[in-house]
Amino acid sequence: MALRGMPHLPDLTRIDATALPPLPAGKGPHLTVVVPACNEEKSIQATLRSLLASTGLRLEIIAVDDRSTDRTGVLMDQVAAEAVACEGLHCLQVIHNSELPAGWLGKPHALHLAAQQAVAPWLLFTDGDMLFAPQALELALRQAIAGQADHLVLVPSLIRKSIGEAAMQATIQALVQWSVRLWKVSDPDTKDFFGVGGFNLVRTEAFNHLGGFAALRMEVVEDLSIGWMVKHAGYRSCVTVGPDLVRVRWIRGASGIVANVEKNGFAAFRYRLVPSLLALLGVAVQVVLPLAAIVAGGWALPAGLLTYASIALAFHANRRLNGVSPALAVLFAPSAAIAGFGFLRSVVLTLARDGVTWRGTHYPLDDLRRNAAPW
Repeated sequence: MALRGMPHLPDLTRIDATALPPLPAGKGPHLTVVVPACNEEKSIQATLRSLLASTGLRLEIIAVDDRSTDRTGVLMDQVAAEAVACEGLHCLQVIHNSELPAGWLGKPHALHLAAQQAVAPWLLFTDGDMLFAPQALELALRQAIAGQADHLVLVPSLIRKSIGEAAMQATIQALVQWSVRLWKVSDPDTKDFFGVGGFNLVRTEAFNHLGGFAALRMEVVEDLSIGWMVKHAGYRSCVTVGPDLVRVRWIRGASGIVANVEKNGFAAFRYRLVPSLLALLGVAVQVVLPLAAIVAGGWALPAGLLTYASIALAFHANRRLNGVSPALAVLFAPSAAIAGFGFLRSVVLTLARDGVTWRGTHYPLDDLRRNAAPW
């Protein structure tokens, strides 16, 4: 299915830009970019400067320093001063937030503060560690308009520094396809939905009609829930790719995924224990059974080899998404085992802590469950 479906995802680096509709003329911004950041001093300036270097459209950039204890806010102000001095097409506003109201998670609240001030007809929600190619936002926005989409996801390219990181990325994306078919997200007759924190582009009118972030105030995985909210309400959502248009260093080392999913792993299953354990069992079966068949030999050997051939084909289907060679399917078992351990750790820690502790704030499990979007 992936071999048939993945080629249907639009690749923004291969689209004939002259065939896309032009953006409206005028003086106002075409797009408001919301950049929340908490203790992102190592990356925030590079993110903001890459946005300011965007071409082909006018941006309103709203950066939110959300209760940072490092120099994030100071560095944001420095870039904002540079933007004023340059007198370019884009404007950069910085919001310094020092309080978190009761009943809100930190990131949704920061996004909410900025979204309330947005004036453009389109919103882009991103993160403080993303890097944007100059043409990325123009191509994405024109593609969304051409496709009459209300929500567009551009899957970021991961900055990788080892074979282990590449194998881990390809393995996770192959596992994700058990629950979401990216090529079906744009099909209104399916339940498939998707979103990524680094690039959720949404039409402002539609997002406000859905209640904005007030509807997601206690949502840990607000990026996926935006995708669900849009699709569930009958609006049009789509997924695109574009190698190196948007980049992020997300997996640091093959085992880096363990820390990455600490907050999000259990949330992805809506804090339900039985579905979480069944999914982990499914991962364990995929890790152990094919290898056991190969080792056992005899009549079981073809089954094990066929399974790994299928995994390699899934890797091949995703090459436009990640650029990873199908040969790295030989590392599927250890990569899936690490990913499974990370999700199990997320479940255990969330239950043991009776909630999620993140960036110095504890969010009770009962509140998270009660306010989780019912995917």
